[in-house]
Amino acid sequence: MPSLPELLHAAVADLGGTERPGQSAMAQAVLDAIDKDEHLLVQAGTGTGKSLGYLVPAILHAQRTGQPAIVATATLALQGQIVDRDLPRLATALAPHLGRRPTYALVKGRRNYVCLHKLEGGFPDEEDGLFEVAEADANVGRLGQEVVRLRAWAQETESGDRDELVPGVSERAWRQVSVSAEECLGSRCPMAAECFVERSRAAAKDVDVVVTNHSFLAIDAFEGRFMLPEHELLVIDEAHELVDRITSTITDELTPGLVRTAARRARKADSSDLLEDAALVLERALESQPDGRIDAISDQLVLALQTVRDAARAVQSDLKPQPGEQLDGAGQVAIAAVEEVFDNSARMIEERELDVLWNRIDQRRGPILHVAPMSVAMLVRDKIFSDRTVVLTSATLELGGTFDALAGTMGLRGAGSPAYRGLDVGSPFNYGEQAIAYVAAHLPPPGRGGLSEQMLDEIEALVRAAGGRALGLFSSMRAAKEATEAMRDRLGESEIDILCQGEDQISTLVRQFAREPKTCLFGTMSLWQGVDVPGSSCQLVLIDRIPFPRPDDPLSSARTEAIGKMGGNGFMAVSATHAALRLAQGAGRLVRSSTDRGVVAFLDSRMMTARYAGFLQRSLPPFWPTTDQRLVISALERLNQSAPPPRDVPEPRKRGLHGAAGQAGDAGEAAERVDSDGAAHAEPAKPAAPPPPPHENARTAVTLGHPWTEQDDEELRDGVEMGLTLEELAESLELAEEVVAARLEGLGLEPSAEPQLSFE
Repeated sequence: MPSLPELLHAAVADLGGTERPGQSAMAQAVLDAIDKDEHLLVQAGTGTGKSLGYLVPAILHAQRTGQPAIVATATLALQGQIVDRDLPRLATALAPHLGRRPTYALVKGRRNYVCLHKLEGGFPDEEDGLFEVAEADANVGRLGQEVVRLRAWAQETESGDRDELVPGVSERAWRQVSVSAEECLGSRCPMAAECFVERSRAAAKDVDVVVTNHSFLAIDAFEGRFMLPEHELLVIDEAHELVDRITSTITDELTPGLVRTAARRARKADSSDLLEDAALVLERALESQPDGRIDAISDQLVLALQTVRDAARAVQSDLKPQPGEQLDGAGQVAIAAVEEVFDNSARMIEERELDVLWNRIDQRRGPILHVAPMSVAMLVRDKIFSDRTVVLTSATLELGGTFDALAGTMGLRGAGSPAYRGLDVGSPFNYGEQAIAYVAAHLPPPGRGGLSEQMLDEIEALVRAAGGRALGLFSSMRAAKEATEAMRDRLGESEIDILCQGEDQISTLVRQFAREPKTCLFGTMSLWQGVDVPGSSCQLVLIDRIPFPRPDDPLSSARTEAIGKMGGNGFMAVSATHAALRLAQGAGRLVRSSTDRGVVAFLDSRMMTARYAGFLQRSLPPFWPTTDQRLVISALERLNQSAPPPRDVPEPRKRGLHGAAGQAGDAGEAAERVDSDGAAHAEPAKPAAPPPPPHENARTAVTLGHPWTEQDDEELRDGVEMGLTLEELAESLELAEEVVAARLEGLGLEPSAEPQLSFE
């Protein structure tokens, strides 16, 4: 069996890269953690090539033990990158040295696959008679046409995976051919042996690496469904997102509409009218319930929740199959809907010690009751860190100079916590020579009345000195738009173009920003993470204020109060930690390659004057610090004058039918990947293939005739999962709110009513 250094060297050499100390140190630390049966937190900065740093030892572990390694990511983008690009390349590179080609699989939730039993009529249609009508008349509308195409595709697909359907279909149509985990008949299903889900999970047991996501991991761990194969190694990438993703997964909600839906699906039960009545009682109780956290449940709301719970219990009894009776799909769907109502109402009445209850008033759905755990630390400790080695990695795990803050949220601190090792393998970049961290200490602290004239003057001076080349990260869309309008007025004669999030799709705006040096891109939340523009097009990153969570956020405020009652500093543990993580992510947009140079400008003087300033500063990459505006202006002017041409920016490529992202190494990509994703990802550039015709790579819309892509849907689903509002989702996709609202309706998704971030 080859050693780890031999395999890593072979992989890097085969892929045309150069070895990096941080990547080698990370790979060895992962293997040591496996051998010592301990946990590892490893911070790997931009350019380290961390995916290779954990994939090579993971494959070696699978070869040695015969057990797969599990890799969980937070985002669909990284999940796709690993399966479509990293693992195929790595498998080819390692095959000659291992004697066989390493194998891998992507494991998803049940809703992502076609249900063959439902196709055969084993479940009630979401739309009464839609299959039959669609087959009889192909002109019934877009939904009917989608269903016809879905049924034809389902007869020929080998995997049943929704991602293989290009162009895609609306969520409403997809529901006609899929079921949730709760609705599935399981072993009772007459087509269990042919089930796409069961076949995919069975296949995953025999591979070296299984790739999934944080939410699926949480369901597998907390609900005991055992959907992932037995394993001794779990790698959690984008680990800074783990706690939020798990919290979102185990957050429950209750609305009058949810109760009425359960009643409708359980209409065969004699007691279903009880649920209809209970929905009305809940609706009336919520009419007087204000928006926000509920510290003490009113008597009226307690009575309403008890009414809902008791009605659901009665319906559950009616729906229970008699001895010898075979439960059909309609019965299973009804049981799943009623169980959800019962479980959620019962949980809210319990008022568990760590649960936080709040009401959110949605413009379309009305009041929505939510309940979520204030902390998931003990759950993570017990369910994630037991009986296996866990490796957590991200570019931002150390906050304030230590791993303590994030480790505490994951149950790795305090009495009885499992031991872990924290390791920062650094970055191959020389941050102190490549970048300046500038705090505009002369500006007044930001207020609530929008951007001050002094701040706008500062932005103008910096952007002029940089000749454009600026990425502006703002506290809100209002601030981003205000800055955009002001700079367009002030810089009109300079030929500097100001792009603003919301004016086009994010991917289009980022490509334009990367290609055109005399351009600025201003935006909000979705630009703080994931924007990767190496080269001379981004030499200035502007951050308008410290990104604290909203003061009235139910979970943040509850966590802050709880820590304060225990004698801790709730502000530092919650708000400052949140802000530090965001600042580290935002500042990380500047240096994406070893040749990048520039300035990160913080326009919030509290970065120097506040008592928590040192903690925030220690969370940033080690840039060269200054408060000298003249020095910064001079540096930006020199960088602008000597800047090389922008790097080539390839057009995006869509996945093929089997999830492959196409040939890696399009013009310009190889050079970018050497620095931004790690040298081992690079391979010789190849001519870009002509783009496919529009009908092959765009979903024509969903709504209002607007073109829509798979990437848009992925971003939309991620945004809803993160709790973004309709306004924030529209900002993220740079589309009108009515277009996004229509697409959300088509996908059966609901945005949040409350913004998740504030920068007070």
